[in-house]
Amino acid sequence: MHTVEKIGGTSMSRFDELLKTILIGERQEAELYQRIFVVSAYAGITNRLLEHKKTGEPGVYASFAEAENETAWIQALELVRSQMLEINASLFEPGVCKQSDAFISTRIDEAIAWMKSLQSLCACGHFQLDEHLLKVREMLASLGESHSAFNTVLALQNEGVNAKLIDLSGWHQSQPKSFDETIIEHFAKVDLVTELPIVTGYTHCKEGVMKVFDRGYSEMTFSKIATLTQAAEAIIHKEYHLSSADPAVVGVDKIVTIGRTNYDVADQLSNLGMEAIHPKAAKGLRQKGIKLRIKNAFEPHHTGTLITQDYKSAEPCVEIIAGRRNVFAIEIFDQDMLGDSQYDIELSALLHQLKLYVVNRDSDANSITYYVAGSRKMVNRAVRLVADAYSGADVTLHKVAIVSAIGSDLKVSGILAKTVSALAKHNISIQALHQSIRQVEMQCIVDEGDYEGAVKALHHALIEQEDHGDVICAAA
Repeated sequence: MHTVEKIGGTSMSRFDELLKTILIGERQEAELYQRIFVVSAYAGITNRLLEHKKTGEPGVYASFAEAENETAWIQALELVRSQMLEINASLFEPGVCKQSDAFISTRIDEAIAWMKSLQSLCACGHFQLDEHLLKVREMLASLGESHSAFNTVLALQNEGVNAKLIDLSGWHQSQPKSFDETIIEHFAKVDLVTELPIVTGYTHCKEGVMKVFDRGYSEMTFSKIATLTQAAEAIIHKEYHLSSADPAVVGVDKIVTIGRTNYDVADQLSNLGMEAIHPKAAKGLRQKGIKLRIKNAFEPHHTGTLITQDYKSAEPCVEIIAGRRNVFAIEIFDQDMLGDSQYDIELSALLHQLKLYVVNRDSDANSITYYVAGSRKMVNRAVRLVADAYSGADVTLHKVAIVSAIGSDLKVSGILAKTVSALAKHNISIQALHQSIRQVEMQCIVDEGDYEGAVKALHHALIEQEDHGDVICAAA
């Protein structure tokens, strides 16, 4: 029985430590195998190749898509090459470094040649660049994962481990196969007893993983491999534990590591932008009954957090205080909307078209408020378009933050009273409050400036002063 394990980009950038913890550590001979590792690109590389995930700052892809001039995107890609070569130099002695440099430089040279050819082709009116941009985006993304996977194999082989590169990037592949076929074909001849597969987080396939999952593609690769190879457990290694709150806000001495929770809670965290795992990746694991474990990559002896489908805390309690900053509340007030469901349908479609993520929404007889995450530029555009489409409506924009109490069983007696009281003690005004019948999450909408104060207040009142029971986990 084997495990499938994923290492995130921030952890990959502490590679020397990874060798001493999860990749090799104290393992010997047979203990090194019966594991499959899916690796992300080193921290910051995918942001430079595509665009910054949080700020939207353009990378190589954005420069190419704008197509204003050829030199801009080439310069951007050369900067990525320089950063990759610096990473290589920090990892390897000169002899091995040459192998790593040659591998990634060859791929970057080929990518530049192909992208130049595409630009030339699209100079002809019969071919439109927009029709090919998604393929360019996927090709660029694959460079990051190919680089880190190749380096990981080199490093492990230098340590005497029989590591094997599983390159799912489709480089030089004539025709893509389906997602499932690609995984099955690459693992058909892998001997997990004697080989340690290191897999690229990006998979080239017919479906187009970025078209469906965008930046969540590495977790989809991880999930697919776990389900198709029938893994005993799926493990995600992060640079931190899944804890009761953000230690940077609450303090390391006040948080507790969550020992167990369920996939429902993981989905709520994902909705707030604090992904334990991409919801669509979790779906495959959930359907196959595969347990998911979130571990701190640098504390290998800690059991981490076990996520299962059917878990429910022994007693109702709040497990996590989480939240999301930089949320925009778009409030539409129109007395003509009473009884007209088309308002919600049309407004939701507009926000989706502008690629604004709707974290939550609320409504009454005459108004709908959407709490969205996205760039300020797109939010302002949404406000203008809504005002133009509904001339009789008042459209108001508010900058807010969301602070949530989350638990596998949130039917805690008096939780609303405790929440309101805790925030009132710190002079924090609640702009809106959401709690569904399912009793998994309660969201408080507060002014953006009150975010950290609200997290601290709720963590103190709902977690620090309460007994978590079996959701607490100590180091093994």
